Amino acid sequence: MIDQKLITLLKVNELGSYTEAAKELNLTQPAVSLHLKSLEKESGIKIFNRTSNGIKATKEGEILIKYAKRIASLYKELELKLKDNEENQRSYLIGITHTSESNLIIEVLATYAYLHPEVKIKIKTDAIKKLYEKLSSYEIDLAFIDGKPNKKYSSILLDTDTLVAVLNKNNPLAKKGLIQVEDLKNEKMILRSSTSETRNLFQSALNSDGLSLEEFNVIMEIDNIATIKDLISENPFVSVLPRSACYGHAKDLAIVPIENLNMSREVNIVFPKDFSDRRFLKEITSIYHQKIER
Repeated sequence: MIDQKLITLLKVNELGSYTEAAKELNLTQPAVSLHLKSLEKESGIKIFNRTSNGIKATKEGEILIKYAKRIASLYKELELKLKDNEENQRSYLIGITHTSESNLIIEVLATYAYLHPEVKIKIKTDAIKKLYEKLSSYEIDLAFIDGKPNKKYSSILLDTDTLVAVLNKNNPLAKKGLIQVEDLKNEKMILRSSTSETRNLFQSALNSDGLSLEEFNVIMEIDNIATIKDLISENPFVSVLPRSACYGHAKDLAIVPIENLNMSREVNIVFPKDFSDRRFLKEITSIYHQKIER
């Protein structure tokens, strides 16, 4: 149903090559060139410039590509919804952050799918900026976002999360109900990578308190929260992670608040204003709160 010229445009942009796009689309290279020339004539712009490294979209071309992605996503969603209607089922494409891979959100979605056999859920994990791009192009129906939501979208506050110290239970600090940030300077720390929101929030809190991350003994950086927790379970390491990622944590872990560091943030469900299934949103919110209250 989607214009073949737009499919060609997106494939050329993805592969960065007319030749490779032609191979993948089972077209001749002249046919690919003709599709793009037709688009340029229709839109009155130049889409790509040739560079020493291949082709690069012009500013106008980037706009066209952005909307072509949106159109392609809408057609995919249309096909999916028509199929759902025919087969009496519902499908959701849901975006989550890397933090959400290790907290209750996956479990909540699995519980919902178990309770509703007619539902199919597909999950895409990405950085927050990329999730918003996918929402904008309708590549996903909704997303679980850490932090304040973009006002361009509708949102539901799911939880207020806090960063905490995560330690092996045999660590002497684990016996404290509250630890000082100075205590962490003597520990071997494993933190998430510098691109993560968790790391940035911890670093901002330190800076607000006149401290620098360079004052701490960070021996390793890992993006996967589950791996960090596994390492701490078996070694005398310490990390700073979202409390939500530690619900139902392993018995060898201790979760201890850090005094005088403001490290709270919202967790929101963010969705386009035309998302219509509010019953789905209400139920997954209810399941989430039931699980954290256990």
